[in-house]
Amino acid sequence: MATESESFPRPIGTRRRFSGLLAATALGVYLLLIVGATTSLTDAAAACSTWPTCHAPADPLNQTQLVVAWGHRLAAVLVGLLVAATALAALLGDVSRRVQIAILAGTVLYAVQIGVGAATAVLGPAAVVPGLHLGLGLVIFTAIVLALAWDLELATGSADDDGLEFGTPTDGPSNPEPEPAPATDDATTGLSLPDSRLARARLTAFAYFKMMKPRLMWLLCLVAAAGMALAAGPALTPDVILATLGGGVLAIGASGTFNHVLERDVDKRMSRTADRPLATELIPVRNAMLFGLFLTVASLSVFLTINMLAAALGLAAILFYSVVYTLLLKPNTVQNTVIGGAAGALPALIGWAAVTNEIGLPGLALAGVIFLWTPAHFYNLALAYKDDYARGGFPMMPVVRGETETRKHIIYYLAATLVSTVALAWITDLGALYAGTVVLFGGVFLWASIVLHFEQTEDAAFRAFHASNAFLGAVLVAILVDALVVTTPLF
Repeated sequence: MATESESFPRPIGTRRRFSGLLAATALGVYLLLIVGATTSLTDAAAACSTWPTCHAPADPLNQTQLVVAWGHRLAAVLVGLLVAATALAALLGDVSRRVQIAILAGTVLYAVQIGVGAATAVLGPAAVVPGLHLGLGLVIFTAIVLALAWDLELATGSADDDGLEFGTPTDGPSNPEPEPAPATDDATTGLSLPDSRLARARLTAFAYFKMMKPRLMWLLCLVAAAGMALAAGPALTPDVILATLGGGVLAIGASGTFNHVLERDVDKRMSRTADRPLATELIPVRNAMLFGLFLTVASLSVFLTINMLAAALGLAAILFYSVVYTLLLKPNTVQNTVIGGAAGALPALIGWAAVTNEIGLPGLALAGVIFLWTPAHFYNLALAYKDDYARGGFPMMPVVRGETETRKHIIYYLAATLVSTVALAWITDLGALYAGTVVLFGGVFLWASIVLHFEQTEDAAFRAFHASNAFLGAVLVAILVDALVVTTPLF
């Protein structure tokens, strides 16, 4: 048996097959989780009070629920076969001890969960501890995902991949700092402005627009829209939508502008940010600050047309991203992305508060999905730009702890994100579209993250990054459609 610190010399095809089996098992367990979480809010299980088979109910109106109950049980059988096959492969294959223990623990708990499900069907829900069946499913899913992350780490990781130690000379740029470009007549740093006044005006206007970080707007607006949809459903009114999204766009613009101002010197050292308007001195710092303040005031003014809570949350989002994340977290702690995920989660609360004038559990659950998704999403970008972040002096996960540890944490946070989507389904009336979307796109995201372990290239990191964007975007759209258009729950 190999030790925990070794990378197993298994052929690449064998590695991929076992990782694929583990991933399929994890996804199967997740499918049962989210379907079970949604069906538990209905009476579908009541249509089948026998076990292991279901007898047709006397009431024809319950036939649909009977089909659902049968489908759930058949899916449980198929997933059970996957779990058993994975356990057998772990016992017979060249697998580490902790991976074996995690898989076997999940297998034993799966058998226990079958017993709990049988008792619930025959004796009724009151015969078992409330939430026990779902709780066991979450533990099983966690065990399988941990096994997957650990196996991938051992099979594809490098013992020499320890990252950099910040606070030492290697903390800063990995290459000598480039000399400043010679000043030009237009007082910019290496930027050649067009001669035409109209062309200059267009360039300057686009620079202001670029400072607002427009690429972030579509996703964050979707987050706020999903929060509104969960709160109001089909009763959502156009004036609330326009005011919330309008105030949100202005708040994102203000946050992005302040971020450009505060990071202008570091941006000059990083290739991906060297062309930013303040790094090239296309826009003076004073003008940028005034623009950011204007956007802040405009955002609060729009939010105040809705209610005070939405305005307070909007201001909190601006301050958190601009001050807490940019000044305190990003340059000082490897957990910057994890804690900084709160900035992206706040639009969910803003959307909910815009409708209800309070912070409710569904809004918090949606914010939790965004918060946990952020590290799984951004760590892919950090891998692709590892050297750039090192030059900028930012203690990103791959820079400080290495790429192997970062890839493992992507799996951790992806699993946590999937669990949080189960929690969201548990406390809302989201239906079949939502369930199918999170399973399908969650599977794509998971598979892209697994491929990243084997390929370990910038292209693979970008594919996983785009898969994470597609996952969240699709889930948010599914929430909107389910909440605004589909008026009946899953079953």
